[in-house]
Amino acid sequence: MYKISKVPKILVIGDLMIDHYLWGACERISPEAPVQVVDIKNETLALGGAGNVISNLISLGANVDAASVIGDDENKNYLINALKKLGVGTDMLLTEEGRKTTKKSRIMASHQQIIRYDFESKNDISIESQNKLQNVISKKLSEYDLVLISDYAKGVLTVEFTSNIIKTAKEKGKLVLIDPKGDDYLKYKGAALITPNKKEASIASKIKITDDKSLEDAGKKLKKELDLDFVIVTLSEDGMAIFDKKMTKIPTIAREVYDVTGAGDTVLAALGVGLCAGFDIYKAALFATSAAAVVVAKLGSATASVDEINKYESQKIHFDYEGKILGASELQKVLEHKDKKAKIVFTNGCFDILHAGHVKYLQNAKNLGSLLIVGLNSDKSVKRLKGENRPINSEQDRAAVLSSLGFVDYVVIFEEDTPYELIQKLKPDILAKGADYKDKKIVGSDLVKEVVLIDFVKNKSTTSTIKRIKEI
Repeated sequence: MYKISKVPKILVIGDLMIDHYLWGACERISPEAPVQVVDIKNETLALGGAGNVISNLISLGANVDAASVIGDDENKNYLINALKKLGVGTDMLLTEEGRKTTKKSRIMASHQQIIRYDFESKNDISIESQNKLQNVISKKLSEYDLVLISDYAKGVLTVEFTSNIIKTAKEKGKLVLIDPKGDDYLKYKGAALITPNKKEASIASKIKITDDKSLEDAGKKLKKELDLDFVIVTLSEDGMAIFDKKMTKIPTIAREVYDVTGAGDTVLAALGVGLCAGFDIYKAALFATSAAAVVVAKLGSATASVDEINKYESQKIHFDYEGKILGASELQKVLEHKDKKAKIVFTNGCFDILHAGHVKYLQNAKNLGSLLIVGLNSDKSVKRLKGENRPINSEQDRAAVLSSLGFVDYVVIFEEDTPYELIQKLKPDILAKGADYKDKKIVGSDLVKEVVLIDFVKNKSTTSTIKRIKEI
């Protein structure tokens, strides 16, 4: 579970906008033209663009100030009032004469977007506005734990202004995280992190991403050429790719998706809060992936709270239990990024026909630590140990049933007769075995900090179950 103990203070710089929704129902086609007629029932307004990043930060418990240039118009008043209602500092919001405050209007019929129309200015803000904004930000930068830049290519984040802000922030020892836009990322040079999606990364790197190899080439190129600490490429339903010293992919959990609007904003906000909370880049990315999963299950630009993220984490079993079945090398990589305080428990067996005795045994094993890994004998291994008539169930079926148990965190299949090599590779803290191993030599006991023997439930075994079935 994730815990944010300190309230981070974060500055958001970027393109603020208003998301306007007209909600209704469509039951007929217009007699005037071949278009749908939407009977509007409701109208809502929400913060969009960099404003959605801010909404997500507030939902995650951060203290936020906003910095941007907006129009001197009616939409400006809603924008400022909405930010103030959230408790966001607005002293660094500047207006520019003749500029439009961006408003995106969407007509929704039966939860489907019919059309969108925009009221906005997309030209660069004036040199005067750039200088004014840079000056007010520079004076207050030292107050913040982190700077988030949300670029929607609406003209606020010009090349010179963005470059200067990154330079000033680095001089003051502040990390800058950026959700980028466009095909030229040079203005982001020197930032701590950028979070393009796969398409954006492909365009910016000029490398067509078609597989893991091209993805790795694109991410490494961006990281090197832009002098970044990290690059995170979001991969939609395939999770994220983190580029640190090497590429590490983090999978997402499949679930029903209602709307991906604003998911990138959620990722940026969650990464910022996670890093401020002291998470390393991998834990922050996992936190952000779960936050995005919460958001895409909602309609429209939405937010996620820490409680919702933790609830989602606890319910992952219902979405993708087979995602817990990993190869030894893959699991080894996952464990490299675990919480340093996490205590890893390992047990192993054939688990041919899962029964109440197995369930109680595994539950007791999980209670010994933070993560429970079950080493599962492969079909060939079981045959060597139990005879040609075993196993009854295939290794994939046995692994699927085991992984569906909420207290089993990972299942890994091994081919050898004993799990010694697997234990050597995974380096668990505790080795759990059945009480029948008392006074016997336990394979792998020399590789762990502690061996714990667990009592079996009486009269519960796979052999006795098979015997009763044969007697029917």
